[in-house]
Amino acid sequence: MQVLAHKLRYADGQFRGTSGVIATAVLEGPSGIALVDPGPTSDLSSLEADLASGGLSLDDVEALLLTHIHLDHAGATGTIVRRRPGCRVYVHERGARHMASPEKLIASATQIYGDQMGPLWGEFAAVPETNLHVLRGGEQIQAAGHDLEVAYTPGHAQHHVSYFHRASRTAFVGDTGGCRTAVMRTVMPPTPPPDIDVAAWHASVARILEWQPEALFMTHFGPVTAVAAHLGELLDRLEVMQQLARRLLADQGLSEEERESGFVEQLRGIFRQQLSEVELRRLELGVPFGMCWGGLARALRKA
Repeated sequence: MQVLAHKLRYADGQFRGTSGVIATAVLEGPSGIALVDPGPTSDLSSLEADLASGGLSLDDVEALLLTHIHLDHAGATGTIVRRRPGCRVYVHERGARHMASPEKLIASATQIYGDQMGPLWGEFAAVPETNLHVLRGGEQIQAAGHDLEVAYTPGHAQHHVSYFHRASRTAFVGDTGGCRTAVMRTVMPPTPPPDIDVAAWHASVARILEWQPEALFMTHFGPVTAVAAHLGELLDRLEVMQQLARRLLADQGLSEEERESGFVEQLRGIFRQQLSEVELRRLELGVPFGMCWGGLARALRKA
């Protein structure tokens, strides 16, 4: 486990056997812990092993704080609640119904991942409604003895929230803050379908900056302290990706497959300037470039 500050640590789920892809923030309190984005059930044994290295266990979990309900962030929630029936689950109102009844979410994901659903994500168990604490943004909550503020931060997903830990001035920003590997000097906006909204994303970044955080914590992967520079580059990169997708959509001579492959290869070319092939593969585990094309293309076609 890695230390942040103020009884904050984070664990690595070792997604697909790879370190540095999915991070779970750990808030320690006098009677237990809260986890921000527990990750998928397929990572649960690795997450528990990392918790154990810090003297903690899933049996200590009092609360789960979900930034959003995508499988790589929230998939293990129901499984943990089954083990810890009194665990509170904080989630935005647009995602709560899918945590209670995940059949539609699972069916949609199965259309994308097919027979890889199990190996990639593992079980996505339902969460009893009595465990759900529904958020809209603007709340102040307490988890494992820590006071946090909640903001509604869509753009990546309509059901995305961020949490601000004022004592450490750390904002837990899920995917709204983008993705990076430990060695990256830049940031990658994750833009999968179906909810990408670039204008809303800009507004969400502005909302996070209102907190004046001194650090961001991202599920992919870990803490960033150059907050303004990071978020500025995130929005710049988002605009570059949107313009690239717009140009490819405008080229009527390309098939959909050619558009996607062109988008992916141009992104890879950008990141190869600073990443080794190993690090590039690590980044693409957390942010599949083909799905980034799908989300931006869908958003532009709807506009």
